[in-house]
Amino acid sequence: MMEDNTKTNQGESPESTAHMGAGSEISSEGKTIAIISYLTLIGLIIAFVMNNDKKEAFPTYHIKQSLGIGLTGLALGIVGMVPILGWIASILGSFVLIYLWIMGLVNAVNGREKPVPWIGDKYEEWFKNI
Repeated sequence: MMEDNTKTNQGESPESTAHMGAGSEISSEGKTIAIISYLTLIGLIIAFVMNNDKKEAFPTYHIKQSLGIGLTGLALGIVGMVPILGWIASILGSFVLIYLWIMGLVNAVNGREKPVPWIGDKYEEWFKNI
């Protein structure tokens, strides 16, 4: 029998560490800023200001993800103004948005630079200049 000799860091899947830089260390301040970015619009603004001086990669990544989730929520609000179909799309989209927010927050708490499901890669692309 052949054995798989690939090893990952502390039982994590290769997918969960895919966006981590080689030898990247996350400071506790950076982790805190990343978590704050997911706590309402005011938290996003506070995180952006706190990270503006140092520009650490980990909080910047989560600020981009949180900004994307917030703008997606704004778009859902606009779609929700359309009677019937817009309301349905807005309600279903809100559940998806809550799921994305929870996944982003969990990734920040666990110290992972993993995009939120489905659209997180697009957030990285759209906000690469932030």
